[in-house]
Amino acid sequence: MDWGSVTAEDLTDALREVDWSSPPRPLSEFFSRFTVPKSTAKWNSRLKCNLYYYRTNYFVMIFLILGLGFLRRPLAIVAALSTALTIAFLNDSFAGTFSEKVTRTVRQFSPHLAAKMRPPLTPVIRGRPSSKRAIHICGRPRWVFIMVFSFVSFILWYVSCGLLTVSWALAIGLLATILHASFRTPNLKARLNTFREEFRAVWRNYSEL
Repeated sequence: MDWGSVTAEDLTDALREVDWSSPPRPLSEFFSRFTVPKSTAKWNSRLKCNLYYYRTNYFVMIFLILGLGFLRRPLAIVAALSTALTIAFLNDSFAGTFSEKVTRTVRQFSPHLAAKMRPPLTPVIRGRPSSKRAIHICGRPRWVFIMVFSFVSFILWYVSCGLLTVSWALAIGLLATILHASFRTPNLKARLNTFREEFRAVWRNYSEL
């Protein structure tokens, strides 16, 4: 895959649709080899490749940096968790998995309520879906959950007075992510993983026809 031809919008869509349930890469691999990119084009390609391949590692790293900044603010930790959950809802795989697990848990106590939490069926015309299936969480459109958790997060941040702390912690976490993604040399494993993800995407589109 030519990461140089991948736009920021393509990378955002890929991160939104990819499965985030995979565990982080080993630390021995994460901190293995660092080199300076030889050109701006090489840096651009390397940055996108590493952001996609080490996405879980970067998420955990930013989360840990935020956690260290909130050791003296317990309410801010809750706000950070709520914010992280809001961002995670933007990912299709996480939203579907979260909805499925919650519905499965509710079914054990109230099957009738769990039946109402099922996503609506997508109309099918000539054996194909009429439109791209919208993501639902517990039977409600995803944007409803995003708006609710965003509002709760804002209230918690305001009450905890941790906006300045989160700004500094988030800036440090993003800076560490960009520096690592810029200087970490992509290995063969990363390229093979990219090709595998491409094959899965093509196969998924083919199976929907």
